Amino acid sequence: MLRRRLRRTAPLSRLQLLLDRLAARTPRRADEPGRPLAAVSIVLAPDPDAVLLIRRAERDGDHWSGHLALPGGRWSEGDDDLVATARRETFEETAVDLHGVSPVAALDDLVPKSPVLPPILVRPFVFTLPAQVPIRPNHEVAGAWWVPIETLLDPAALRPYEYRRQNRAVQAVGYHLEIGVLWGMTERILTPLLDLFSAPV
Repeated sequence: MLRRRLRRTAPLSRLQLLLDRLAARTPRRADEPGRPLAAVSIVLAPDPDAVLLIRRAERDGDHWSGHLALPGGRWSEGDDDLVATARRETFEETAVDLHGVSPVAALDDLVPKSPVLPPILVRPFVFTLPAQVPIRPNHEVAGAWWVPIETLLDPAALRPYEYRRQNRAVQAVGYHLEIGVLWGMTERILTPLLDLFSAPV
């Protein structure tokens, strides 16, 4: 059943409300040793409050080829930790520089639900910037945007989505946006975060 976010707050209070609620949460950590590790960045900036989204370039062998996503990627031996992974990948993919910016929160670890996807463990980190900065996508990214939070909170945005897997129709849910449908692991990351805006006080 789709969750509807009916309660609204003043637009200028949204990011601070979110940060206050994130500070009260303890993220769940997946106890699954041996999985490859990855990190993504949820980069938030005001005026209007927005989140940085990318479209992954079409590439053979990439299970998320062409998908709307958050900037991020796999941990590398040169990364001190997964925060460093999130910062590095965000800069490489979008030229948005998070070096020196501390994450305001980490979200729950996720692993793919589908057995056809790589068995990675993804840790999302939330970063905030004082303003939206220019985006310069690299060759791994077909497009990048600052998408208003208000657009994602529209009750009509999150609705059923059908896609094909191995020649059969599969039902999912996704955010139907002008730039495409955001679904899968990225939807699983963003929906609990967006639900914090309408959680009871």
